[in-house]
Amino acid sequence: MGKNEKTGLGRALVKHHNSIIQQSKEKGRFYKSQNKKVLESVTEVSDIDAVLEQAEEADQLFSIQHPTPNLLINLDTSSSTSDMTPEERREQQKKEEALHASSLRVPRRPPWNAAMSVEELDANEKQAFLVWRRSLARLEENEKLVLTPFEKNLDIWRQLWRVLERSDLLVMVVDARDPLFYRCPDLEAYAREIDEHKRTLLLVNKADLLPVSVREKWAKFFRFHKILFVFWSAKAASAALEGKMLTNQGKNNMQTSDDPDTKIYGRDDLLARLQSEAEEIVKMRKSGSGTSRSSNIQSPSGNAGGASAPKSVVVGFVGYPNVGKSSTINALVGQKRTGVTSTPGKTKHFQTLIISDELTLCDCPGLVFPSFSSSRYKMIASGVLPIDRMTEHREAVQVVANRVQRHVIEDVYKINLPKPKPYELQSRPPQASEFLRAYCASRGYVASSGLPDETRAARQILKDYIDGKLPHYEIPPGMSDEGGVEDDGKPGLAEVQNSDASDIEDSSKKGSETTVVSEHVLDDLSSFDLANGLASKKATVKKSNVSHKHHKKAQRKKDRSWRVGNDDDDDDGMPVVRVFQKPVNSGPVKG
Repeated sequence: MGKNEKTGLGRALVKHHNSIIQQSKEKGRFYKSQNKKVLESVTEVSDIDAVLEQAEEADQLFSIQHPTPNLLINLDTSSSTSDMTPEERREQQKKEEALHASSLRVPRRPPWNAAMSVEELDANEKQAFLVWRRSLARLEENEKLVLTPFEKNLDIWRQLWRVLERSDLLVMVVDARDPLFYRCPDLEAYAREIDEHKRTLLLVNKADLLPVSVREKWAKFFRFHKILFVFWSAKAASAALEGKMLTNQGKNNMQTSDDPDTKIYGRDDLLARLQSEAEEIVKMRKSGSGTSRSSNIQSPSGNAGGASAPKSVVVGFVGYPNVGKSSTINALVGQKRTGVTSTPGKTKHFQTLIISDELTLCDCPGLVFPSFSSSRYKMIASGVLPIDRMTEHREAVQVVANRVQRHVIEDVYKINLPKPKPYELQSRPPQASEFLRAYCASRGYVASSGLPDETRAARQILKDYIDGKLPHYEIPPGMSDEGGVEDDGKPGLAEVQNSDASDIEDSSKKGSETTVVSEHVLDDLSSFDLANGLASKKATVKKSNVSHKHHKKAQRKKDRSWRVGNDDDDDDGMPVVRVFQKPVNSGPVKG
């Protein structure tokens, strides 16, 4: 074949390859037009996809609602909170939270029936969800309120609606270390709106991380507020199925208790309790003459009032991300049926699992409910928001340092944290920068810039905090830790006073050392006041009383003999220049 002769083999392959690429692009556009996308949780306010999706929904529903824009501008700046102290601002924030507590609700599904078309049902749900988003946006505009991140994807809330409607018993899974943070009272109210006989069980997971005395306090608190609860540990149940042994801390906290309210349920006991509670609800629904409160909502399971008793009962599991819903279901089923990971948002769709002919479990994806009380960094430290997506790691680590005692951190990680300075409170928690630098130095975490890799250290510390390696827990409100539990992250008042008194006694015994330290402290305080404009420069000037001449070589006496008139007091000591002066010309000389 000659050099100038052309062949069509290579060009045919290139054309075939380009045609395949074009077909794949057209197929992608088709699926995108059909809105066939992966279900993903959206909690960030600055997420551009969520903003665009909300704008598209508002554009689609504009022709239906035609809302009148309210563009009133408040020029009254007297209500600004910039001149208020932190205590006054916090008190005002509590009042505003109590005032708008009823507005912080879970989105409700609009009324529907089987005769409605898919398009009509979808439009009604989008419209109701958009109204709910706008109500929360009005709360975010209030400068006296701080609204934490919450779920903004409608498809995730649809999964919750399905689970609520088909479940006879609703199980809310919470973390035992802070149950009230993970509990959503409005979700319980919404369940009763769907069916007046539906009940909510609080499943207190990770109860093996709590001592028996703390479990007794929480049991007393739940009984006082008439909350149905059960202590449970998915990790211990899974370890029992696999034949593994727990750690020493887990063994100590898994002690059997005579009180049925404080004991940690096993797998068989929990299944029996769930089935008995659900069957009792079905019997109450069957015996009741009236229908459910929301009669315009049709339950797909067919468990409405007046119907015959079903062959099996359905138990739905809901709650925040990363509280152990999927781990609990895997432990109850006896094998891995749902994906489990430490990253929140692993479960994408609700899953129905049949335990027996009489019991069916339903797992719902984790949802971040809107709230006022918690901050974004507290939600990261609690495992609700993903750790790998955090941008400010020191604030999240500071939450851990405030909750866990100093000596516990040093014992767990085998590190020595810097002690507080003499003029600081000796019982203060360690700062995040001190914690991270000490951890990086002990583990050898160094970034490419040569500085300590605080981001890597923060992620590891937060994961240990969530997994329970750093022991911590919260005491029920209105109760004090009188048992003297060692693992509590908050020191008592007597402990603080004793530590401060001992520090004062030690400082008085040191004698001359404290004088040097106090001078440095005063210098630091005066420089701080001067930098912040709290003191005048004249007041901060300090004359040194220490003579430094004995540190230098003796100076030679200068020879000033060339000066004239140094002995007289009238002379100024300046040299005298001797010049010839001509006589003054007074006129012609007379003969």
